[in-house]
Amino acid sequence: MIFLLDDNPNTPFPDVSLAEKEPDGLLAVGGDLTPQRLIQAYQLGIFPWFSEGEPILWWSPDPRTVLYPEKIKISRSLRKTLRKKLYRVTFDHKFDEVIRACAAPRDDSPGTWLVPEMINAYTEQYKLGLAHSVEVWKENQLVGGLYGMAIGRVFFGESMFSRANDSSKVALVYLSSQLKAWGFRMIDCQVYTRHLASLGAEEIPRQQFCQDLYSWTRLDTQVGSWASIEPIQPC
Repeated sequence: MIFLLDDNPNTPFPDVSLAEKEPDGLLAVGGDLTPQRLIQAYQLGIFPWFSEGEPILWWSPDPRTVLYPEKIKISRSLRKTLRKKLYRVTFDHKFDEVIRACAAPRDDSPGTWLVPEMINAYTEQYKLGLAHSVEVWKENQLVGGLYGMAIGRVFFGESMFSRANDSSKVALVYLSSQLKAWGFRMIDCQVYTRHLASLGAEEIPRQQFCQDLYSWTRLDTQVGSWASIEPIQPC
């Protein structure tokens, strides 16, 4: 059964155990993308994902793909790239450019789920100090990056892009190193991809994921801009 949400951001989400098995994790439709609604969704293990022309769709797949910062896998070739210092990494310097680069059509997917409503919603979260970007630079050109939201000690990864060899991997490795230093417990990667698995992401049962969220999203976190942070060099 798929639930219909109204425009009241205080309307509670249905329990994630009621999500559809096919398509995997579809839970509700409708509602809005206000900061209050988005924060509530993420704390419950729910995220929005829809294409242009569709209503807002809310998902909570089972299993859930996560990456524990201390378990990041750095391949030999990626480690070599890091040692060469081909790239420079910053946080929260060009959020708008990063999210729009993530929204650009790709060869294997000509459309985009990052519709204007989503871009506006996460930009608002960025202004509130909850959404963050990682930028990867080569000779002052933005060549890779990612963005997501930090709630408590959990980072909710949303999307990444790459315009140069290993640049999105560099973004994730730097983010993981920084989050580990800050005591973050987990990066939510939402759904499985071989790219994420190669970096150490793993699948866990949704029930375990939601239990961890309940504890970890209520811990103190790094609220506000990360722009002044000097990223930690990965080991």
